[in-house]
Amino acid sequence: MNKVIVDETKAGLRLDKYLSEVSGQTRSFITNNLVTLLVNGQEQKLSYKVLLGDEISYEFKELETLEIKPKNLNLEIVYEDSDLAVINKPKGMVVHPAPGHHDDTLVSGLMYQIKDLSGINGTIRPGIIHRLDKDTSGLIVVAKNDKAHLALAEQLKDHTMYREYHAITVGVIAEDRGKIIAPIGRDKEDRIKMACTSDGKEAITHFEVIERFKNNTYIKCILETGRTHQIRVHLAYINKPILGDPLYGPRRTFGNIGQYLHAKKITFIHPTTLQKMTFEVDLPAYFTNLLNELRNE
Repeated sequence: MNKVIVDETKAGLRLDKYLSEVSGQTRSFITNNLVTLLVNGQEQKLSYKVLLGDEISYEFKELETLEIKPKNLNLEIVYEDSDLAVINKPKGMVVHPAPGHHDDTLVSGLMYQIKDLSGINGTIRPGIIHRLDKDTSGLIVVAKNDKAHLALAEQLKDHTMYREYHAITVGVIAEDRGKIIAPIGRDKEDRIKMACTSDGKEAITHFEVIERFKNNTYIKCILETGRTHQIRVHLAYINKPILGDPLYGPRRTFGNIGQYLHAKKITFIHPTTLQKMTFEVDLPAYFTNLLNELRNE
């Protein structure tokens, strides 16, 4: 059990923010991993405003220790130089190790095929600047040194990195193009899910219809922001969830493929040469096969 006394510099902070500052953990980590929380010996909510002299006792659940082992996963490296690499991630691959997903992650494959990776995100996520969900295929850029990492992360933060995704939705979208502006935060009813909430973080997704079918729409989506599950949440928000999405789509999912979402194109400024770089990959076979089936309906 950890015990701390609130001093005058931190009096008045929300309890979750106070714990974040004294423990060095994020507020989301605290919310998800706190097992004991007492203020002056009494249970208290995270929204409580701490007072000078309060004794805070807290304990986090024991986290599984993860050991990352390099493994030859035959990753498709689309591009590589001394600063970065662009990978075409297959569907079904988790980006970095986490409890329940230790082996065969993108990080394991990167450590086998690429010897130098940036260390900013620690040993669990070396080189990782942005993520793709397990069942989302397509392009992801990784950094090979800290300088490149910081420069690419800044492009994500200021929305200058272009990321284009292709998806198949459940239902027909009537508009040829549109812009979904709805803040995203943790779902208050289900902590596994994200949701459009009034107190969430700004989230903006642009979409454009490529092709319409009887009961589905083939679209491209361009991320202006990059929230967790953003495209999946936003399309579900307008009642056009991604086909096969087990979390945000209809209860009856489409086969066992998972969601039809593919990161097809990415553009960024190279951190050293300052040249604009664009990479694009084809749709995977399972995706094109379904499009052909829908065209033949």
